[in-house]
Amino acid sequence: MDLPSFIPIFPLPNVVLFPEVPLPLYIFEPRYREMVRDALDGPRIIGMALLRPEWEGQYADAPDIYRIGCAGRIVDATPLPDGRFNILLAGLREFEVVTEQRERSYRQATVTWRAPAPDDAMPEHLRRDLMHAVEHHVGDIGREITSQLGEEPGVSDVVLVNFLSFWLDLLPIEKQALLEIAGHDRAQHLLDILEFQRHMASSGQADPSRRMH
Repeated sequence: MDLPSFIPIFPLPNVVLFPEVPLPLYIFEPRYREMVRDALDGPRIIGMALLRPEWEGQYADAPDIYRIGCAGRIVDATPLPDGRFNILLAGLREFEVVTEQRERSYRQATVTWRAPAPDDAMPEHLRRDLMHAVEHHVGDIGREITSQLGEEPGVSDVVLVNFLSFWLDLLPIEKQALLEIAGHDRAQHLLDILEFQRHMASSGQADPSRRMH
């Protein structure tokens, strides 16, 4: 797949997209309405990036972002009154911001693309331990989800780990850390996060603000 080296950037404080994961978005700010219109007239690609801490005072301008993001392709767009949109992005590939430019009302960047993740199976012990950690983390619904994903044809280990990284109740910075890790190291890091949360919960130090995405 040929991916453009110059893409729009949509920074948010609490969303980290992963390849092969769907992301619905409600677009209401004028600058991002323009971004969607332009994307629909072009390759339909939008780069999602996580805002760095203390972004609030600069949100109207261009607060700092993490340089590694994930782009998605608009696979559905529903125009709404006043130029707003409901869109659905399908995660494509991780990118790294090289330079930003402000030719439009929204942010744009020249990016380099990470090579596609190898589609080989993760080690059996890692998959087993990760599934057990997920099931413990979210209870019955975790067992249901992991069972369904395990039986779904065409769901590779790469897609499975990306879905779990997006869906589980992780902090945005934890998801960002996962996004920046390539290959099966992402699965191992996800397991480490879940095991750490389990340890914190067993010691009475669990964060009550955590919930499912």
